[in-house]
Amino acid sequence: MDTLAASGDTWGIPGPTFLALYLGAVAVALVIVLVRRHSMAAGRQVPGTDHLTAQQAAYLTGGSDLAVYSAIAGLRAGGLIASAPNKTLAPVAPLPDGAPPLDAAIYRVLQRGPSTVYGVRNNSQVKSELDRLRDDLERYGLALGEDDRRAYRNTTLLLAALAALGVVRLVSGLINGAAIWYLVIIVLALGVTTLVLRSRTPWMTHAGKNALAGMRTRYQYLSPAQSPAWDTYGMTGLAMGVALWGTASLYTYDAAFAAEAEIQRQAAASSGSGGGWSGDGGSTWSGSDSGGGSDGGGSSCGGGGCGGGGCGG
Repeated sequence: MDTLAASGDTWGIPGPTFLALYLGAVAVALVIVLVRRHSMAAGRQVPGTDHLTAQQAAYLTGGSDLAVYSAIAGLRAGGLIASAPNKTLAPVAPLPDGAPPLDAAIYRVLQRGPSTVYGVRNNSQVKSELDRLRDDLERYGLALGEDDRRAYRNTTLLLAALAALGVVRLVSGLINGAAIWYLVIIVLALGVTTLVLRSRTPWMTHAGKNALAGMRTRYQYLSPAQSPAWDTYGMTGLAMGVALWGTASLYTYDAAFAAEAEIQRQAAASSGSGGGWSGDGGSTWSGSDSGGGSDGGGSSCGGGGCGGGGCGG
């Protein structure tokens, strides 16, 4: 039995041998990438983050839009704003002292004249408060900052490098006249996996998901399914209901107001997962096993039609 590389083997490595080494490297790299991504997305549970404000919980659940909706819901529940002509909002009562910063910023916008929800959302002062909410969540370890998200995406560079190596081997195999079909399948699968993993970059961390899950359990009585007595829970209650359960809560309180303000009716994600977070989802990769064989005429890679190159270039 000939155990040495044949003179026609690409790079001096027989196809079956390269496939075995390549698959092993891909498996190890994939484990490293997934473990690293899981660690980076874990976040940290800072004391007190299980008692977020309504606006913080809303931003964590559904981003800046839901944070604005939560604040508007609180202002409406307090009798401070009402719908106005042309689908706008307007103040109808003085803002009490100690209002949350985002509520106060929105109220000040409306004091200058009736405005649509879209206009409120794009006001510079409101944007500033929304940025502060986001920064707080990132500092608490409940969300990933832009640098962290970039590093998370870059974990896939190891897989991309292996895919590039596979492409180079494919080209060399073609030039050498070797069979490459198994390697084509593996490289394509690796390329797709790399792109999928790179595109799935979370913003909320696992600690953030846990914090929201805990708050949804604590405030289960605010779920629209429980038909809450909103007048009893007041501004804070409705704001928290929208933060945790989506704008469906506002519709159960004042459907006419929500519709006139053109607030989209939506429900938050189920308990344990928040809007705005996207995890790995357990993505895994598997390639075709290549069973090596020898019949005196060259390796067959476990099937007919693959000659001396062993389908691995």
